[in-house]
Amino acid sequence: MKRILIPAGGAILATGLLAAGLAGSAQADTTTASDPMATSAANAKAIADFWAENNGAALKAATESNVWDKADVAKLQTKGGYTSDTKPGSTAPIGEEKKTSTKTQNVNMPKTIGKVFFVNGKGEKKWCSATSIQSKYRNLVATAGHCVYDTGSNADVMSKWVFVPGYYQGKAPWGIYVGKQAFTHYDFDVYEDYDRDYAFVTVYNGVSIGNGTTKQVSKAEWDKYQGIKDAKDEEISASDYQKCKDLNGGETPDCWAKANTTEDLVGPDYPGAVKVLKEVSKEQFDAAPSGQKNGAKANRATVTENVTESQYKNYDGLGYRKIDAKGNFTITHYFLKYWVKKTSSVKYYKTTFFIVEGFVKDAGRLGDNVGGQGFAWNQPTGKYVRVFGYPAAPHPDGNKAYTGVTPKWCYGKTTSKLVGSAAKKIEEHVALKCAMTEGADGGPWLYKYSNAKRLGYVNGVTSTFNDQDGNGRVDYISSPYFDGETNTVYKAAANVWSGKIV
Repeated sequence: MKRILIPAGGAILATGLLAAGLAGSAQADTTTASDPMATSAANAKAIADFWAENNGAALKAATESNVWDKADVAKLQTKGGYTSDTKPGSTAPIGEEKKTSTKTQNVNMPKTIGKVFFVNGKGEKKWCSATSIQSKYRNLVATAGHCVYDTGSNADVMSKWVFVPGYYQGKAPWGIYVGKQAFTHYDFDVYEDYDRDYAFVTVYNGVSIGNGTTKQVSKAEWDKYQGIKDAKDEEISASDYQKCKDLNGGETPDCWAKANTTEDLVGPDYPGAVKVLKEVSKEQFDAAPSGQKNGAKANRATVTENVTESQYKNYDGLGYRKIDAKGNFTITHYFLKYWVKKTSSVKYYKTTFFIVEGFVKDAGRLGDNVGGQGFAWNQPTGKYVRVFGYPAAPHPDGNKAYTGVTPKWCYGKTTSKLVGSAAKKIEEHVALKCAMTEGADGGPWLYKYSNAKRLGYVNGVTSTFNDQDGNGRVDYISSPYFDGETNTVYKAAANVWSGKIV
């Protein structure tokens, strides 16, 4: 078992998330670290609104996580066997707490899997895979640590983090679940140790995406309302504008007037015609005719100004730049002349304010709606697992085999020995022959999976993608080994209450 230790009386260089703020994230416990996500129900509701608005437009706009690049997809290296730190153990899935397992061979996708959506430190909307997992309050999600903490920008937890089980093309059939508190191993939170690339996140009760009811309200009610709202301007008559003013005792935010001036092109002899000048480039000016026609060269058409060297270099307007014989920086402006008839008018408008009620409704607890997988630790390697996820990224050779729209699965035996990758200095991972690409990261590795019940035991989460035979295609994926310390982190998260948003 690898542990990162600080020497007694010594110093250590702060890197990764430690540099982003150790005091704010690391706990006194040397195994478990936790960080707040949505700190209040109001904040959580705003996050749910962000993803749900406009028929899930933000959900559809998100792309797969891109922590790994082509250079990271490297060949795995055998590191030797792993010694368990405690005895093997497991926690039963939701609904299977007192039941015995059965063996079936049908392939069915579990209801518990879905996508986690978040905004990373670059402001990009991204997603990973994840699953609901057993917990005391049926409110827990298991995924990869790098799908919760922004290791790419050395920031803290991802922004606007939500879990959507059963996600499909902007739809959330069982609701949107906003993350409340993230739990990881201390070594990942502080040192970005990918041997601990797993996370457990408590989520609020889900909220459902509905069409909502649009209601017209006053400006004061509109200002006060914290949910989804809209305002529309419509043109009204002068008499209606006056009625609005009279009704409200003067000018109001609801009714307003706007002056509108139009300029129609006419000749120089038109009664009341006004001459206007339009700046053009030197080339357009040289090509224009002389005289009194529209678009002709204006009298005194050039205006030259001296500017600083910085203004000269940064200027990107129509004027002609030149350094004169004395070394002065100059910009010359050229103008054409036009004659127009100006017509002024006033238009009147009324602003109508709307709020949308009933858009977000309580959908209940995550585990009650989709169930929750069990949890297993210190299990022997070389056993069959079924891995689920939403792969979407192309292989390193450019071949794009997956869309990320629907979940995929892999099945097989995990490697009997633990392996490492130079990409993230990994020493203790378990690998599986599987061609899924990014987007599947965070997806569960389910031990003793029953296809009839769609339940098993989470015994890993997809962390890395690897090209073992060197042909430019992902052929192996890997997961941190789930040991007794993983169970400590899991238990810390599995006993925390979260509550509801609405």
